[in-house]
Amino acid sequence: MSANSDIVAVIDADMQHDERLLPQMLQILLETDADVVVASRHVEGGGFGGWKASRQLMSDFATWSSRILVGDSVSDPMSGFFMTRRVVFHESIYDLSQQGYKILLDLLTSSPCALRVTEVPYVFRERHSGESKVDSLIILEYAFLLIEKFSRGLIPPKFVIFSFVGILGLIVHITALTIMKRAGFQFIESQIIATICAMTFNYVLNNFTTYRSDRLRRFRFFLGYFIFCTVCSFGAIANISVANLTMTEFHSWPTAGIAGALMSSVFNFGVATRFVWGQRKRSARPTIITSAAV
Repeated sequence: MSANSDIVAVIDADMQHDERLLPQMLQILLETDADVVVASRHVEGGGFGGWKASRQLMSDFATWSSRILVGDSVSDPMSGFFMTRRVVFHESIYDLSQQGYKILLDLLTSSPCALRVTEVPYVFRERHSGESKVDSLIILEYAFLLIEKFSRGLIPPKFVIFSFVGILGLIVHITALTIMKRAGFQFIESQIIATICAMTFNYVLNNFTTYRSDRLRRFRFFLGYFIFCTVCSFGAIANISVANLTMTEFHSWPTAGIAGALMSSVFNFGVATRFVWGQRKRSARPTIITSAAV
């Protein structure tokens, strides 16, 4: 958004998009009331070139799932090639999720008003260099982008991932607790050690997945771990207190361990997001997408 032009074009830098369409797309914006011009692979005259069946199937599924949000008004909301007016970005910028790499879908679902969309056909070129950016984490990010947009921001995608990591951390916690019990340790000291193990596991995995775009490295990684443990120690205190009370009431190590871990999960997400990785929650507004035919 540092460009000064009133018209902004977005095109993936993998040389698979037909840049010769740019003048045509610009002309449409200048001569019509369209807000966005999308180069589509799904309209007549467009296509995917020589894509493998597996990649085509993946793309079709992603397009189908995205239409849960935008309906059938846009045939290719997953396109990485489009042109729009700068003001459209400015009106939506604070509601963009920054989750995943499909900026067009994010823009269409973040606009505070109905967007007039025109589509032009293009055929995807063969890749001559580089590698596809699609991997398991990208797919995960896309899934949580859908969750955030479908829930109108009520379910932050990072919290979903954070919660999933927390479930894995809970397994680590119970495993460490069981090992300590079999080694002959008392419950309180076992719970403390299990909490530290789970906290370390959660920090490392969250740094790699949940906060991937803000991943801490080198000195900041260790500083972040120190802050994470320090701040979350308040949650750990509540964790241990609740676990001890539960143990007294039910005399069950797994039940007490789970109760303590759940107590601190929501608190840990809030403080970690704010103080460790420096994220802030943004509001979201519902949008309606319309389409204009070429």
